[in-house]
Amino acid sequence: MIFKRKLALRNYAVEIFLLIASLAIILPLLMMIFGSFMTSAEVTKFTIRLPDKWLFSNYVKVFQEGGLGRAFLNGIVITGVSSILNIVTSSAAAFILARRESKLSSYLYLFFFMGLIAPMSTITTIRVVQWMGFYGSVTSVIFIYAALNTAFSMFLYSGFIKSIPKVLDEVAFLEGANLFSVFFRIITPLIVPVNATVAIMVFMSVWNDITIPLYFLTDSSTWTMPLSVYNFYGKYSRDWNLIFADLVMTSLPVLILYLFAQKYIVSGLTAGAVKG
Repeated sequence: MIFKRKLALRNYAVEIFLLIASLAIILPLLMMIFGSFMTSAEVTKFTIRLPDKWLFSNYVKVFQEGGLGRAFLNGIVITGVSSILNIVTSSAAAFILARRESKLSSYLYLFFFMGLIAPMSTITTIRVVQWMGFYGSVTSVIFIYAALNTAFSMFLYSGFIKSIPKVLDEVAFLEGANLFSVFFRIITPLIVPVNATVAIMVFMSVWNDITIPLYFLTDSSTWTMPLSVYNFYGKYSRDWNLIFADLVMTSLPVLILYLFAQKYIVSGLTAGAVKG
């Protein structure tokens, strides 16, 4: 009985701590949302309160002057193509490494896994992209995003593929199927839950990122939505109400995606991590 009481008190303490910690996210979020409807003078107080007058025109101004339509399309192209490229390459590589049990495959898996630990060197990557001849293009950003998310994707795919019986591969080979047929006709339909998880995780990480587009996209016409905030943030003037409105519109696609796809994230992470 005493043990149960201690356990209950500990659970209550943890819940209270988490509620207090969540304020670090909720309070700035409320400040951003309310501030996006305020005037430029009113928002500079940086207080959490309702606006005196709800200015929906801030969002219209941001959309028109900030070029959010073009930035939205740029973000969709970059996130979509990089997600597809990451899914195809990571799942294919994980299939080979999971099926071929050798020292080389183990070393290669550790090599990919190091990507979760080793940080990206921006200067070196810029030099490599310049040497390849597509620095400043959308293509460079797509390849970089696909490569950066490979380690995490490989971790999920390899864990799930190892749980798929090898007898399915052997039967397919006996029927005359080649390696590509086995992967695309047998393995690919079985890894759909992990595909959904990887697609969502890559989409959210790529969409919210500001560093790589800032360094690798030299033309502002190819900027994504997070970079559009610089249209209202300058050295001598800062329209915080428009900045907040821009940030709200930038966050909406990811928020909507997460609300509708969170069950796929949990199921995919469980399938890729626990089964492995």
